Amino acid sequence: MKKSSLTLSLLALLLSGAAQAQVVAPELAAKEASPEPSHWGLGLAAGYTASAYRDFDNKVQGLPLIMYENRYISFFGTTLDAKLPSAGPISFRLRAKYSGDGYEAKDSPYLNGMDERKSGLWVGGAAIWRNSIVNASVEALTATGDAEGKRVKLELSRNFKAGALTVTPRVAANWHDDKYVDYYYGVKATEVRAGRAQYVGKSTTNAEVGVRFGYAVTPRHNVFVDVSATALGSSIKDSPLVEKSSESSVRFGYLYNF
Repeated sequence: MKKSSLTLSLLALLLSGAAQAQVVAPELAAKEASPEPSHWGLGLAAGYTASAYRDFDNKVQGLPLIMYENRYISFFGTTLDAKLPSAGPISFRLRAKYSGDGYEAKDSPYLNGMDERKSGLWVGGAAIWRNSIVNASVEALTATGDAEGKRVKLELSRNFKAGALTVTPRVAANWHDDKYVDYYYGVKATEVRAGRAQYVGKSTTNAEVGVRFGYAVTPRHNVFVDVSATALGSSIKDSPLVEKSSESSVRFGYLYNF
């Protein structure tokens, strides 16, 4: 995955953690359309993800955080939502998200001779259900442009508050169709090398667990830490481009709410 794409991926995840830290999240805790004026936030963050690709050069990435929301839209980093009318406790969104899943051959010695896999804009929708027991969301997206495939994410989480501290554990299942897996983890006949056999990807599901810790130093100043681990589905683990069965990440940062 090329460095610019990795940075954008981290940005999306970092902003999700930052928003949870202030009880405003793009997927699970975004507010319903309301007459309140627009609000926004700025901050800084850093993150590290241990990629499953072979010999990938993993580095800590630092980046700015940007947040904006009003009664009609919400924008967090690489995700733009258009808010639709809700049905009782369930709210709906039209969603556009840039996802940095691509890579270049120079990103790893093992990827030498591989064609570039490009990142792209994903579009679709999301539904969010909040209740006193658990927050649930489902997101269904389709790739546009150079990226390929479809994916569906189901996530369950819950906020636990103790004064200024908010702890949000979560579990998620991420389904990817065969086009997605084949594009990002497949090996074409023209890319075969010694030690890298041809591979055709099939649909699979990744399982994720994580927890966010958010602390409101003041009503406007928030800090957060987010840690997660993802168990890769069998079709991804079987790819010759992959050397690990899981990926892990840690993210931390600061957000100022205006």
